[in-house]
Amino acid sequence: MYIDPTYIILIPALILAFYAQWKVNSTYNKFSDVRNSRGLTGAEVARRILDANGLYDIKIAHINGNLTDNFNPSTKVISLSDSTYNSDSVAAVGVAAHECGHAIQYATGYFPLFIRSAIVPITGIGSSLGVIILMVGLLFSSYTLALIGVILFSATAVFQAVTLPVEFNASSRALKTLESEFILEGDEIPMARKVLSAAALTYVAALVSSLSQVVRLLLLAGSTKRRK
Repeated sequence: MYIDPTYIILIPALILAFYAQWKVNSTYNKFSDVRNSRGLTGAEVARRILDANGLYDIKIAHINGNLTDNFNPSTKVISLSDSTYNSDSVAAVGVAAHECGHAIQYATGYFPLFIRSAIVPITGIGSSLGVIILMVGLLFSSYTLALIGVILFSATAVFQAVTLPVEFNASSRALKTLESEFILEGDEIPMARKVLSAAALTYVAALVSSLSQVVRLLLLAGSTKRRK
């Protein structure tokens, strides 16, 4: 039975991805048991941060799930999950503040955020179409077609690369606001930082995974030359 040796390239990325997921879950669970000294829930913190930045038009909604929190700029809604909305834990406060960081980015015209939004459609089309073109290139031993497929698929890695500064900046804004608005105090700030740092690691893992996949596909594309 044939085993594709290029899959070996993905092993370090897979290990990092598993570690990142374990890290974010364990860190969040640890600090989800620590109540913030002011007793504010994630929803209350989000409202306070938004109002402090003049973002009165941004709404806060409750959605089902765990760590499914997000900000939708088109609807101007921050959606907080079950584990965040009514929770007064330090972890919940950190997550809520992070989503507010995205809302502030949007309001202040943070450029990388708009780049990420602009390339979302390209990423979806490029990754799907890229794989098809790559397979056709491999089938007909066409290096040119295979390479075009890899280039199109690389849009995923570009998206992940742009996502990193967006997420890091949102976390930085969140931590600064939590401290300047006296929402968290003392050792609560380092706790929130650990939660957000663990979450950021998942984006690093996603980028490493995308880059590893691109390298693997380049090797597959190069195999069409060797077959000729």
